[in-house]
Amino acid sequence: MKTGSLNCIAAVSLSLLMGCTAKHKITPCVPTVVKAPVTLKTTSGLEYTIKTKGCGAAPIKGDSVWVHYTGKLTNDTVFDSSLKSNIPFGFKLGVTPVIKGWSEGIALMHVGDKVTFRIPPAIGYGSRASGPIPANSILIFDVELLRLKEGLRKWNAQGKDTVKTASGLKIVYFSDTKLPEFAASNTANMPVAGDKVKVHYSGYLLDGTLFDSSVERGQPIEFPLGESRVIKGWDEGLALLHKGEKAELIIPYNLAYGEQGRPPRIPAKATLVFDVELVDFSK
Repeated sequence: MKTGSLNCIAAVSLSLLMGCTAKHKITPCVPTVVKAPVTLKTTSGLEYTIKTKGCGAAPIKGDSVWVHYTGKLTNDTVFDSSLKSNIPFGFKLGVTPVIKGWSEGIALMHVGDKVTFRIPPAIGYGSRASGPIPANSILIFDVELLRLKEGLRKWNAQGKDTVKTASGLKIVYFSDTKLPEFAASNTANMPVAGDKVKVHYSGYLLDGTLFDSSVERGQPIEFPLGESRVIKGWDEGLALLHKGEKAELIIPYNLAYGEQGRPPRIPAKATLVFDVELVDFSK
């Protein structure tokens, strides 16, 4: 084909691309003021009114969020505001200790929302006074969700291959077990007792509460396999994985921390869920 023909094709392609781009302009989302705000009430007693509707993501437990807020009593006395310093307040939703009304309310927002919360004492400061806030106070907060940073997301195990061992351990495989490197017959790619394994993990309770994660720390854990340095479910489960393999280990309490648990993070008789990656192992 001649060079001139190639140039012609390129020109036509560029023309089509420009035409397509012109027809499908990406319009940035702009928060909109709600003309007739409606106040909604949750079962906890929290009342919230969306004054401006944003268009960003909604936070979930474990996400880091940054907000501007002004807190008032019902007589309009302002007891606190981030606007005075113009420094947004940041915290990890469901992890950082804040009043229950905040944890519940922020989870109902999207980035860009401006919302007014009316928080009853039961999910505020209750019957105790807190600084300028009298006991049994109803709290009014004007809150704007400025941005969020996603925390860890529990892996979605739906539709994945699952194996249950005689001990009661469940293993959900995220790697394709049909690939040679992850095939059950490829035992050379699997650790045995005494091998030093390197593992990345995130541990959750059944309700999705994250209680520990090497991923958050940015440093995998290393230990000799099969020497009771970790809970029984780990020693058993990791011996059934291949190097580079990812899986979810669902560990009953008798293979984890037993009837007593490990308070305060792990309750008694807790089934634990670990998203794990066998990063490497060595003899």
